[in-house]
This record gives sequence, structure tokens and C-alpha cells, in this order.
Amino acid sequence: MPKSLLVVSRQAPWSGPDAREALDLVLAGGAFDLPLGLLFLDDGVFQLQNNQQASAIEQKNLCANLQALPLFGVEALFVSARSLQQRGLEDHSLSMPAHILDDLQIRVLFERYDQVITL
Repeated sequence: MPKSLLVVSRQAPWSGPDAREALDLVLAGGAFDLPLGLLFLDDGVFQLQNNQQASAIEQKNLCANLQALPLFGVEALFVSARSLQQRGLEDHSLSMPAHILDDLQIRVLFERYDQVITL
């Protein structure tokens, strides 16, 4: 049985390549039926924000990659409630459904997976 993997995406979509690399890693794992989850933490929650203006800073919008996650079997999406609150984001403003977790639930989530990669 393949080991499960949790990818923690902590970077805003405009802060460099880490946000895109986290999504690419999850899509690749999903293509190989790897049991995995994706947690948006810290500034990573901005990846789920609706109405991003990526072209204004000459970046590629990550929405298409995010929308493709279910096609690759990636349905375990998680978001830190604290990160949303600290950045003034509401769960209804997210571009796709995700499980909103408090700090204790995030600790439990880390224990559910065999491997954790943070980008």
C-alpha cells in the first residue's frame, strides 16, 4: 500500500514558485493514485481567494490548477481557520470547498499522514 502524503502549502500565489510547486506535487501524486491531502496554511490560504488578479503582477493564475485537483482524485483539501482569520478572509470567499480546521484538528491531521512536505 502506498504511503499517504500531506502537502502543506504556506506561500501566497504571488510570493514565488512554492505555491505552484505544491500544487504540481499534489497533482502528480494524484495522477499516481497516491493517498494525499493538501493543507493551506499561513499565506497559502490566499491561493483559495476568489477573484485573484494574477495578471496584474504578471503571474499565472493558479485557479485552473486548483480546479483540476478533483479530476486527479485529490479531494482532501484543508484550510487553517486561524490563517483565514488572521488574513481577514471568510470561508465563503474561497474559490473551492475545503475543510476548515482549527489548530487542534491540524495537529491530528498531521498524525493521519505517513509523510508531510511543506512548501
